[in-house]
Amino acid sequence: MTRSTQTARSATSRRAVVVGGGMAGMLAAAVLAGVMEEVTVIERDALPQGPHVRKSLPQARHVHVLWSGGARAFEELMPGITGHWLAAGARRIPLPTGLVSMTAEGWLRRWPEMQYMIACTRDLLDWVVREQVLKLPAVTLLQGHEMQALEGSGGKVSGVRVRTPGGDDQSIEAALVVDASGRGSRAPEWLSALGVDGIEEAEVDSGLVYASRLYRAPEGADDFPIVNVQSDPGDPVPGRTATVVPVEGGRWLVTLSGTRGGEPSRDPARFEAFARSVRHPVVGDLIAMTEPLSDVTLTRSTVNRRRYFERATAWPDGFIVVGDSVATYNPLYGQGMTVAAQGLVELRNTLHQHGPGTPGLARRVQRAIARPAGLAWELATSQDILYPGAVGRQPRPGTGLANSYVNRLVRTATGRAQITRAFLAVVTMSESPTTWLHPDTVVGVLRGPGRRPLSGPPLTEAELKAASGGAAAGPRAQATSTP
Repeated sequence: MTRSTQTARSATSRRAVVVGGGMAGMLAAAVLAGVMEEVTVIERDALPQGPHVRKSLPQARHVHVLWSGGARAFEELMPGITGHWLAAGARRIPLPTGLVSMTAEGWLRRWPEMQYMIACTRDLLDWVVREQVLKLPAVTLLQGHEMQALEGSGGKVSGVRVRTPGGDDQSIEAALVVDASGRGSRAPEWLSALGVDGIEEAEVDSGLVYASRLYRAPEGADDFPIVNVQSDPGDPVPGRTATVVPVEGGRWLVTLSGTRGGEPSRDPARFEAFARSVRHPVVGDLIAMTEPLSDVTLTRSTVNRRRYFERATAWPDGFIVVGDSVATYNPLYGQGMTVAAQGLVELRNTLHQHGPGTPGLARRVQRAIARPAGLAWELATSQDILYPGAVGRQPRPGTGLANSYVNRLVRTATGRAQITRAFLAVVTMSESPTTWLHPDTVVGVLRGPGRRPLSGPPLTEAELKAASGGAAAGPRAQATSTP
């Protein structure tokens, strides 16, 4: 072996390639920069220089939430990132203190903080992460490069072939390739070309359509809570929701959604009327008192889709699939970014424990990533399949009993702080749903709410005054006490 060949192989063993420069891709690059000397990120688009819409992420115009379970995972991977988000204009919202939410079983009370979420536009979330990752000396971004194929064999991936901006094909050798190309990932096709077939897939489609619009936040509404009216999957009608999230720049981002037969419209003249048509008109009442700043953005691609890479009969070393390339979820549940970050924590932990060159590492990581992906999948699809006209795998035997227990738990959470805490721990992906079977929680659920249900949204007089520009509150948006 010549010295030049030895040098080339040594360089390859220190290099990782990440396919996709979105949120999951940048997080993957941050992880790999801690164990590899070179990390090359392949991105087909030209990424914006600031918190602006990315071409291949049109859904960024809708509400995106980062639950505390996800924010903690981000902090593990990128210490200090929450501070950077807040400095850029994001808000840390205490839950349920800063949340006015009508669940399927009634209004939650605004107890002292139990969990939290980061509230801002998706563009700001992405930009802050991208800015920090691209400062890492090991990370190089190749924009305008499109992934074509994996190189290597069914036993070992040795790099990628990409199409350059000039239209030429280029091979990039690597010891590890991570696919973070998102919901449009062609990973099964790339694997099939290497002889790895039989990747099982599943879909559940509720027919959800969602529409969003930006509004100017009223003067004095800087600390306004998130306001959310959810649908009831147990009611045999199309599920409709309405959500207001205060975001950076003194704006409200309002997202409406409807399942098959109850979809919102792209017509701005019908936006407010739809917001009033959900189970409570509070969101319609609020936006009627402020000024729209944008047209309506409407999106239809909301299907839950999961690829069971961890079940493949054979898996090549040197290739790992993460984020939306593994599973996508109904965006209403806000799971995508959190699942991606938690999966990348699994990647980091496994790399640190075993080392990037360990045989079987990729398969071990893929199975670890399946754990948070599977939990989110069960939470999302068990609800979505209940809506009229939903298409996909039907619930497993016993699901009805489990759903009945969950419904009672959510009802109890409207009036018992202990159960609210347990409910939010799972919803924010901070704890596994198995914690709902803890004896203390089961006893609390059996005891029931213990308080009368709230008669309306628990907005304070000060919040209503701010929302109405100082005028008296409207008849359907009166302040409700929250003992």
